Amino acid sequence: MKAVQVNAYGGPEVLEFKENISTPVPQKGQVLVEVHAVGLNPFDLKVLSGAYQKMIPLQFPMTFGGDLAGIITELGEGVSDLKVGDQVFGSAITLKGGSGALAEFATAKAETIAPMPHLADFSQAAALPVAGLTAVEALADQANLQKDQKILIHGGAGGVGHFAIQYAKHLGAYVATTVRGRDADFVKGLGADEIIDYKTQAFAEILKDFDVVLDTIGGSVSDKSYQVLKKGGTLILLVSQVNEELAKTFGIKTIRQQTKTDSPQLKRLAELVDTGVIKIHIDRMFPLEQMKNAYTHLQSGHPQGKVIVKIK
Repeated sequence: MKAVQVNAYGGPEVLEFKENISTPVPQKGQVLVEVHAVGLNPFDLKVLSGAYQKMIPLQFPMTFGGDLAGIITELGEGVSDLKVGDQVFGSAITLKGGSGALAEFATAKAETIAPMPHLADFSQAAALPVAGLTAVEALADQANLQKDQKILIHGGAGGVGHFAIQYAKHLGAYVATTVRGRDADFVKGLGADEIIDYKTQAFAEILKDFDVVLDTIGGSVSDKSYQVLKKGGTLILLVSQVNEELAKTFGIKTIRQQTKTDSPQLKRLAELVDTGVIKIHIDRMFPLEQMKNAYTHLQSGHPQGKVIVKIK
């Protein structure tokens, strides 16, 4: 089968397109999925760079990629709540026991996939797992965002950000977001109430007394975010570590987001799509052969929404 593999840590340049990889065989508790589409995430690039190799070392060679959507073609021993022919979405990342999503076929643990939303096609469903669940879990489960509260979402035009704006509005919150100027109309269409152009405006000088900040950017953006929150407010970090000194100074609750990608959470996300709460925006789609270009675009192209690899 065709697949994209890596043999060493690095950037997009280490991704290798191959045409003669053996089709994986589902083991106990796994399913084999004919992959139709794969969603790319910034986390993929972090893993590829070796940033997590001490905690979760990769075993080379390995098939790369995590989020996918496709059709189940074979069941491993002990799988009873799914069947051959089911259209599913979820994760086949090797770090969670899968065989890697960037291939014509992938094995995944049954507990890391779920039936696709009825209102999504394969490409849209592949865009959902990590980004969609990060937004929903961060706002609902971690921040407990309530009606009429104020939330600042950094990077509102991105994968997580564009889902988070929609979900925050569904919860009844007032939503401010930081984006580049060209993305202003896009996030306004998602429901953003206040839009900060981070190229020309200093958000920390404009925004005050927010209940929640969702930071998808990291670095100095994280440190400046403490001061826009009211005392007792919540800062959710996707990239940076907690600054304990600033948290204490400003009286802020800090959370380092750890997204849970499992069947119950995926079903929850599918329902949000099927009820119209969340809509999926795809920035660009690439064929499997152009994986280096796809990840380069994700890394430096400032996509609106999600970048997808279409396999079938």
